[in-house]
Amino acid sequence: MARLGSVNKNNRRRQLAEKSASRRDKLKEVIYDKNVDFEARIEAVIKLSELPRNSSATRIRNRCEVSGRPRGFHRKFRMSRIAVRELGSLGLIPGLIKSSW
Repeated sequence: MARLGSVNKNNRRRQLAEKSASRRDKLKEVIYDKNVDFEARIEAVIKLSELPRNSSATRIRNRCEVSGRPRGFHRKFRMSRIAVRELGSLGLIPGLIKSSW
């Protein structure tokens, strides 16, 4: 099990990114639009840099829903490789068949 503080911090980042996503998108549209005057674009860059860093979606870490493990993450199941193997062997993941040869 991962440290609870790390999991909670990641959850806070996820909520903050979700809350400020539209604002960040609007500012980025202004920044990348070549038809907008230079001063307005610079002002948008400054406003974007004033937003909290944790409101960026790239700061979110994919973590296992079961154990909170950050590595060996399977996006399809939103679980780590270890949890997928354990729950798959028990038959708790629908559609997953354990391979054996």
